[in-house]
Amino acid sequence: MSESNKTIKNKEEIEEFNLTVYEDNRGFFYEAYSKTLSDSINIQFKQDSVSYSKKGVVRGLHYQWEEPMGKLVQVINGRIIDYAVDIRTSSPSYGKYWSYELSKENRKCIWIPPGYAHGFEAIEDSVVLYKCSAYYNPDAEGAINFYDEAFGIKTYFSPDRAIISEKDRTACSFFEYSKNPRFLWETQDK
Repeated sequence: MSESNKTIKNKEEIEEFNLTVYEDNRGFFYEAYSKTLSDSINIQFKQDSVSYSKKGVVRGLHYQWEEPMGKLVQVINGRIIDYAVDIRTSSPSYGKYWSYELSKENRKCIWIPPGYAHGFEAIEDSVVLYKCSAYYNPDAEGAINFYDEAFGIKTYFSPDRAIISEKDRTACSFFEYSKNPRFLWETQDK
């Protein structure tokens, strides 16, 4: 392991939040973020990012190790299948993935802590909001191929149907990532 590896305590797990939506004949209102939500994951966010993805776009699986970045992800418009893969070496769930449907209709948001690679498939044209726990650092970002068979992700779009950047299409395999992992899992008992 290189010196730039980050040790992540095992309390850092994915969390799903159902936001309360108030609807009436005018439309709807909801709190996309509050201090209560921030306190529940004990994070101070540093940056908001927004992406627009056409139907069929696949993004990821991305991670950042310096400063480690976690993301609170929600869909403002459209529908995505959001994915997180545990990339913390020694974690009991190392290499396991989770998927969540996030949409304008269900108003869910997902906390994906540092130590997980993140990506999504846009099932519809979608606007996605990310609250990030670190500033973006292009010199310390990485990507693992979304279609790597090591994960067994059941994708909505096959690689030949997906709209995917060249950077993501040629991202390293999980096996290659495992040769020089950027995150180490550690139990709270140590």
